Amino acid sequence: MGVRILFLGPLSDLAGESEIEVAAPLDWEGLLEQVDAEIAQQLRETRVNIACQGRVLADKTALDAQDGDEVALLPPVSGGQA
Repeated sequence: MGVRILFLGPLSDLAGESEIEVAAPLDWEGLLEQVDAEIAQQLRETRVNIACQGRVLADKTALDAQDGDEVALLPPVSGGQA
């Protein structure tokens, strides 16, 4: 089954796909190894968050995704009035 990594927003454009599946378990270092260097650099930025199983991690380096988990890479949200 593995861990499903979802690339959201502009991270999807950088990855060239919206999701990948990787072997479990998956920790912070493993995540950085599974994505391309440009995405890994983005993940190191404090403004990019990670959610595991729908919960945003307060400390993304504490990622501990297990078989069947979903990890979402959350770029900063921008917006305003249209």
